[in-house]
Amino acid sequence: MKIGLISFHSFLKPGGVKNHILGLYKEFKKRKIQTKIIVPRREESEKYGRDIILLGSSFPVAFGGSQSDFCINFNQPAVQETLKKEKFDILHFHNFGFPSAFQILAESKALNILTFHSNIEGSNFFKNFPTLLYSFKKIINWKIDGIIGVAPLILNFFKDFDGPKIVIANGIDINEFNPKVKKLKKFPKTDGKIINILFVGRIEKRKGLIYLLKAYEILTKKFSNLRLIIVGEGDLKKDCQKFVSEQNLKEVYFEGEKSGKKLPPYYTTSDIFVSPAIFGESFGIVLLEAMASGVPIVAFANKGYKQFLKGKKGEKFLVRPKNYKALAEKIEILIRNKNLRKEMAKWGIKEAKKYSWSNIANQILDFYQFCLKNKKREDKKISFEKIGKNIDKILNKLLLPFLYP
Repeated sequence: MKIGLISFHSFLKPGGVKNHILGLYKEFKKRKIQTKIIVPRREESEKYGRDIILLGSSFPVAFGGSQSDFCINFNQPAVQETLKKEKFDILHFHNFGFPSAFQILAESKALNILTFHSNIEGSNFFKNFPTLLYSFKKIINWKIDGIIGVAPLILNFFKDFDGPKIVIANGIDINEFNPKVKKLKKFPKTDGKIINILFVGRIEKRKGLIYLLKAYEILTKKFSNLRLIIVGEGDLKKDCQKFVSEQNLKEVYFEGEKSGKKLPPYYTTSDIFVSPAIFGESFGIVLLEAMASGVPIVAFANKGYKQFLKGKKGEKFLVRPKNYKALAEKIEILIRNKNLRKEMAKWGIKEAKKYSWSNIANQILDFYQFCLKNKKREDKKISFEKIGKNIDKILNKLLLPFLYP
């Protein structure tokens, strides 16, 4: 069996989908399953290992309060040549980049599986491009053989899909994220009383860092031993730094983007992890990373986080999105109670082990086999003329800013 894992997000920057694909790739390779990754190129200088195939071009676009990728293959014969050469038995798409995914599917003779990572219900983008939504659903039913949602709320979007569907959560590398990872020397606890609060994520509207800064402002008036560590970059970084300066907040450190082996030490250096994401989260990989590292979590109760923590011990540390005062209150509970921090840390470590890549890969491989046995598709008829016209209209609108900036 040969598997192609397809990303429509650039690998130049850290990201949840990138981490998921790499985690799955490593686990498959460990099991000696032939696996390659297909990813779009954003810069000419990009180079990766022999198992990562650069195919198509990626352009950064604003999407739903976050940054995403617009992907297109300008050289369609390259798609044909790549698939002919590699002879994949399974193509596993991660999210669905227009029009690149359509271009690859048109040439695919493999079993086509789609894992959807994003919560796009109520997306303003689809409201602005209803023809894109129509085309997307038609294409899914045309040539996708099975759909995986990383959370139940995602499968709600695919209720019209007539093939196999399943929820399989994101995975975590518990060898990479665990309490034994050495702490950062740059944030010493000289008196043993400093409380490190950590944020990890893009500094953009959706991730809600400003609300954590407001909560931190409240907390610093009660405690003199706090330190806020911020890991990430984004278009609102300057606004957040301005807030820190104007409010004269002390011990706030903007650390920039961290990925790979540089990220886990930030978790083990922290005492409390906070994710103030206000919407658009489907699962919450940062919560899982913190839990696996033995760090208690506090977060806003967006739909994805609510589903992930429903009925679990961490649920009591969720508060209504944007309510920074309630966020401060939950953080304060953990600041004051060291024993509770230890209790929540133990719970998180135990819970995170359920999401090891070994367990997640088993579920995905079982789903592949189920879809192979139940494959009923015979290249269903589809109105390419109508879809083609719809995609042309969308491409004209999306490409204009790149052609005429």
